[in-house]
Amino acid sequence: MGRSGRVTLSDVAKASGVSRATVSFVLNDDPRQTISVATRERVMEAAQDLGYVPHGIARALREGSSRVVVLNVDWGIEGNFSRSYVRGLDEELAEHEHILLVRHGHANPEAAQKVLDTIAPRAVLRLGEVYMRGQEPTEEDWERGFAANAALQIRYLAERGHTRIAMALPDHEFPLRDARLGFAQEAARRLGLRPLERFVVPRPRDAGAAAVEAFLAAHGDVTALAAFDDDIALRGITALRDLGRRVPDDMAVIGFDEIEYGSLSTPALTTIHIDAEILGRIAARAVLDVDTEGLAPIPGRIVVRESA
Repeated sequence: MGRSGRVTLSDVAKASGVSRATVSFVLNDDPRQTISVATRERVMEAAQDLGYVPHGIARALREGSSRVVVLNVDWGIEGNFSRSYVRGLDEELAEHEHILLVRHGHANPEAAQKVLDTIAPRAVLRLGEVYMRGQEPTEEDWERGFAANAALQIRYLAERGHTRIAMALPDHEFPLRDARLGFAQEAARRLGLRPLERFVVPRPRDAGAAAVEAFLAAHGDVTALAAFDDDIALRGITALRDLGRRVPDDMAVIGFDEIEYGSLSTPALTTIHIDAEILGRIAARAVLDVDTEGLAPIPGRIVVRESA
């Protein structure tokens, strides 16, 4: 996973034959835990032999903050990207003896502040914040970042001969909607394609079918739909089938940020798989002021199925 050579709590636990929690209790001299002298000595000896050095804890305590990091995840970021990011962030923070608190959805600002005042977190993060700020992507972003993943979706369709592509969007504002659309439009420009058409695929089912029917009536030259995410792609496939259109023969459909249901649909959904675990680990180390050398984002990949 590109981990560094730093000795972690898990390494000490493995060497001493106890759980990571026991190692943490011993090294922090937790008075609430009853641990035998022999176990304490074994843990301390393993930590010394391995050269274990805790990071970030003393500084956090000096600053008057807790060992909690808060991650705010807006609704609409629910695919593999968020799951893998949270996993990496959580595991890396745990290795440095911090705890992750994940908050989903849009909270009342006053209630949110009460939570923060109560736990005094080391840091507060927001998933995808860098893209929500409208920051222009760097060339590195286009090589292996979120922009590259958006471009991968459009490039896949272009390489299969689709020159008129539409972006299928959700029926309400998601935090990453504008960023995703902007990346996709720039990818189309770089590929020499005309600007992407765009339309909303709403709920419920009959409304989605009506929206797709109206769009196709006005844009009969579109042969492929690049969806904002897998949920929108599945809505699009359902609408097309309800209208008697064949996928992918009449219209190719590709999703984004893989969810399990895509593999269960008919036809099975072609999509983009994004593993953001390394990004979570990088974020954790940045918060704790720990070296991130050796960690680099993993490029997304196409999951080729039947829909495109």
